[in-house]
Amino acid sequence: MSEKIKVLEEKIAEAILGGGQNRIDAQHKKGKLTARERIHFLLDQGSFQEMGQLVTHRSVNFGLDKQRFLGDGVVTGYGTIEGRLVYVFSQDFTVLGGSLAEAHAEKIVKIMDLAMKNGAPVIGLNDSGGARIQEGVVSLGGYADIFYRNTLASGVIPQLSAILGPCAGGAVYSPALTDFILMVEKTSYMFVTGPNVVKTVTNEEVSAEELGGASTHSNKSGVTHFSCKNEIEAISSLKKLLSYVPQNCEEQAPSAPYTASNEDRPGLNNIIPENPNQPYDIRDVIEGTVDDDTFFEVHKNYAENIVVGFSRLAGRSIGVVANQPAVLAGCLDVESSKKAARFVRFCDAFNIPLLVFEDVPGFLPGTDQEWNAIITNGAKLLYAFSEATVPRVTVITRKAYGGAYDVMNSKHIGADMNFAWPIAEIAVMGAKGAAEIIFRKEIASSENPAEKHKEKEGEYAELFAHPYNAAARGYVDEIIKPNETREKLIKAFRMLENKVDNLPRKKHGNIPL
Repeated sequence: MSEKIKVLEEKIAEAILGGGQNRIDAQHKKGKLTARERIHFLLDQGSFQEMGQLVTHRSVNFGLDKQRFLGDGVVTGYGTIEGRLVYVFSQDFTVLGGSLAEAHAEKIVKIMDLAMKNGAPVIGLNDSGGARIQEGVVSLGGYADIFYRNTLASGVIPQLSAILGPCAGGAVYSPALTDFILMVEKTSYMFVTGPNVVKTVTNEEVSAEELGGASTHSNKSGVTHFSCKNEIEAISSLKKLLSYVPQNCEEQAPSAPYTASNEDRPGLNNIIPENPNQPYDIRDVIEGTVDDDTFFEVHKNYAENIVVGFSRLAGRSIGVVANQPAVLAGCLDVESSKKAARFVRFCDAFNIPLLVFEDVPGFLPGTDQEWNAIITNGAKLLYAFSEATVPRVTVITRKAYGGAYDVMNSKHIGADMNFAWPIAEIAVMGAKGAAEIIFRKEIASSENPAEKHKEKEGEYAELFAHPYNAAARGYVDEIIKPNETREKLIKAFRMLENKVDNLPRKKHGNIPL
């Protein structure tokens, strides 16, 4: 018996060592951690329980029968983060390039199935060269098995993907189906076709970093939600992200301890400029309202005219969506609509209340927007808010014009509570544009058109550029002083804690994709 135990210990040691010390050293020289080191830093100390340590690939083609590594290039198992159960897989690039094949895929599928059955998040630490060519269609089938699980798990358990190395071809679609993607600058890449294929097909010269690096996907494409300087920062971000979300769709997000005190925030009174056309940073409003140092921004570098992220209000996790007047005057466009819609749907799927700060002059005009389907993409945000059944509260800080007023969580599409600051302007359009249309003939026929236009602009502003008409009709529940915002929001969300709202019975809606 002791001999058998010794053999087993040797096999386990071999599995833990992975591709050998030389390959581990090579990984470190690239500025990357090994698959097991990543799990070590991610999970609570001593909590990791590995599954499938002794699994090997089954192929004998192209000399693979002489290259058998225990674990088949992926470490899988479960453990805890801050005491909460999570499932994790970590691909090992030192073993056959972390390539995915039959046994490799089966290990990942097994933990995804367990995560679904036990209602716990699944975290993928991706570092793979793609499908294992030597196994042919079996590798492709393995990817499809994973994609199917990603889709079944969507909205049931949180799915997080960290890209910690190359991720190419079919490998990119599993992360794309998950809720959030994190990438590391200079060492991680995502693309469907690599630089060599791009050059062959289109004759474009492009580096891997330019084509699919962290900067590209966090700024241009919006594929990744977080761009991190190194792997330790990426792992810390994963932990922080999990602290705001529940284990599954049936639970509430964890709350932080909170002691009530003076909730007055006089600093909010001085943020909005007197000139209605002067920009300001909406983050100052967010951070002046939520619990100190709790705002965790998502998609920070992409579609910067809207700000989304998680925070806490009186200790409770909330999702924040806010127009950003400092970029494009806060107008909604194609990219910001998609960004916000995706975030709203995640929060709704996982019972996270939504707080909206609104300062929007409308949708961004122009041929570029129209030709890139601002109609369809703007409708995505409208659809996302309309179908959300979580507590939803809006604060109009300044402008709420046109159709964008409706889209940004208005009362008409199911918002529970709507507040407005006294300087808020709620109208079809700004006073200047409205005066040009309504009083066009009168202005044109006057002796001094410029002076007449200014007079009529003031007349329109006096009638409509304020929140009181909307409040009179019940579209705004209360007009509040900025310094009262935090206290009013705490009370509103507390009142809405037990909200129940059921959508009409259906298989699923048809969001304008």
